[in-house]
Amino acid sequence: QAQLVESGGGLVQPGGSLRLSCVVSGSSILTYGMGWFRQAPGKQRDLVAHISRDDTTNYADSVKGRFTISRDNAKNTVYLQMNNLEPDDTAVYYCNGRRSFYSGSTYYNWGQGTQVTVSS
Repeated sequence: QAQLVESGGGLVQPGGSLRLSCVVSGSSILTYGMGWFRQAPGKQRDLVAHISRDDTTNYADSVKGRFTISRDNAKNTVYLQMNNLEPDDTAVYYCNGRRSFYSGSTYYNWGQGTQVTVSS
């Protein structure tokens, strides 16, 4: 069974940057596409960025131009570079396998996530 370990979150001021990492063990990140999701208190978990098996990337409108998803196949790790952070980006961030940005279920059990808090 694959395990996902997210890290890199923290407290940052508006306009700041963070880089999140997701290390996957027990499965190759190339098996499916990979996505970054986030869940704010009282809200549903939403997909914000996705990288497909052929390296096509897609983003939610709310993060387009500010977030960049990438991966290191040798390290079986997926990254989310987040720039120009806004208070509305505050959430717990998770990664998971998902075939497409536009539809589909996730493939792995959820990890513990990493908290991102954007506040002055």
